[in-house]
Amino acid sequence: MSLNRSEQIVYDYLMAHVDERQHWQAKVRRSVADCAEIAEATRSLDSELWRYYVERSNVAPTFKEAARAWGLKRTSMKNLSELLVRLWTDPRPKKPSRPQSEII
Repeated sequence: MSLNRSEQIVYDYLMAHVDERQHWQAKVRRSVADCAEIAEATRSLDSELWRYYVERSNVAPTFKEAARAWGLKRTSMKNLSELLVRLWTDPRPKKPSRPQSEII
């Protein structure tokens, strides 16, 4: 999975800052637990990660530099949200498939 520039900045920042990472691990787990579908959780996290990026661009040097260079036009955080869900949550059990004899 490849991350865009903005996603990579957020990911690197979270990996380098334990408190921030722990906060986001809890947020990701809570989002997955609260949503019926993983896709719903990743959509929600996409929006939250972008808000986080904008908020950090006011205070963290790496984000400030990126915002100065590329601006703050909304960028997708979908790949990052999917990656964090995969890394920080247990996979949900798959629904059992129907046996071939039941398929008409």
